[in-house]
Amino acid sequence: MIYLDSAATTLQKPERVAHAAARAIRACASPGRGGHRPAMAAGETAFACRQAASELFGVGDPERVVFTCNATHALNIAINSLVEAEDAVVISPWEHNAVTRPLAALGADVRVAAAPLFDADAALAAFDRQLTPEVKCAICTHCSNVFGMVMPVEAIAGLCRERGVPLIVDAAQSAGCLSVDLENWGAAFVAMPGHKGLYGPQGTGLLLCGADAPVRPLLYGGTGSASLRQEMPDFLPDRLEAGTHNIPGVAGLLEGLRFVAKRGPEAILAHERRLVRQTREGLTQLPGVEVFGDSLGQHQAGVLSFRVHGADCEEVGRWLGERDVAVRAGLHCAPLAHKAAGTLDTGTVRVSFSAFNTAGEVERFLCLMERLTRGR
Repeated sequence: MIYLDSAATTLQKPERVAHAAARAIRACASPGRGGHRPAMAAGETAFACRQAASELFGVGDPERVVFTCNATHALNIAINSLVEAEDAVVISPWEHNAVTRPLAALGADVRVAAAPLFDADAALAAFDRQLTPEVKCAICTHCSNVFGMVMPVEAIAGLCRERGVPLIVDAAQSAGCLSVDLENWGAAFVAMPGHKGLYGPQGTGLLLCGADAPVRPLLYGGTGSASLRQEMPDFLPDRLEAGTHNIPGVAGLLEGLRFVAKRGPEAILAHERRLVRQTREGLTQLPGVEVFGDSLGQHQAGVLSFRVHGADCEEVGRWLGERDVAVRAGLHCAPLAHKAAGTLDTGTVRVSFSAFNTAGEVERFLCLMERLTRGR
C-alpha cells in the first residue's frame, strides 16, 4: 500500500515504538500508585516522556507536559480553562472541529480572523484587526489539516503577548515537522496528538501548559496524590491527569519523540516539502485537476489538497483506495477551512506525507491519477 494519509495518523512508525509499547504492557503498572518495581518503571517511563517533550518543544519544566488521549482532548482542556460563555474568542479560518465545537458548546462569541489561503501577511493582519480589547482568548492552528498552510504563529503570539490575550496553539499537524516552542511563543497552551507527526500510538496526546496558564480540570478522579482531598491537586501534571495513564501508549510516544529529535523536525519538514512539491507539479499537469498549494512552498508543510472537476471527491478517494493508495477525501472535520477556501460544497482529496514516504510512491500515485483523469 502507498499510505498518503499521515495527517489523520501516521501508519508507518519506527520499530522501537511498537516494541516499547509491548514491553510496557508486560513490565509497567500505574505510575504513582505504588512503590513496587512495575509502578516505579511506569513512573520512570512517564517522566522520560515528559522530559523528551519538554526538550523538543521548549517547555522548560517537564511537569507542565500533560498526557491526554489526543489533541482534541488537549484542546478541550485548554479551551475550558480559558473560555467562558459569551467570551470573545478570535480564531483562524482554518480551525478544526476540535476547536470550533468546544467553543460552540460553551456559547463563545467566535470571531474569525479571515484571510486568503497561503497569505501569511494577510493572516497576521487579520489577527491584528481582530485582537480588540474585549477579546479573552485567541486560538490558532499552526498548520491547516486540510491545506497544509503554515500560519505565522510566532508573529501572532507576539501580538497576543502585546495585548495580554492568552493564546492556544493547535499543533496537531505541526508537531514533529515544524518548530514548536511554548516558552518562546509565550502561549498559554499548545495541544498536539501523539499519533501523527510524533509517530506514537493512537490514543496519546500532549498538552503543553504555559507557566502562568490557568488550568481547569476537565476530568476529576484519582491521581495517586493528595488522596485525602476531594479537590483535584493544585499542581501539574496531576491537576489535569485523572485516572490511570495509558503507559503503553506513553512508552511508544517516548520512542516516537526520540525518533523525531534524532532525525530533526527540520529534516522531516524538508523531506515532506520535497514530496509535496513533486505531487503539486505532477497534479497540475493533469486535465481538470485543481491543486490548492503554495507555489513558493514557503507556507506549506506536508499536506496537499486537490479536487478533480466533474468528479466526486469521495469517489476519487474510493477509486484510489481500491488500488491500494490511502488518501482522505471530504471535509476532513474542518468545514470552516473549506468554507474559507471555497471548497465546502465539494470537499477535497487530501494527500499527506511522513518521514517514511518516498518519491517513488509519489510517482506511482501520479501515474494512477493520470489514468483516472485521462480515462474520464
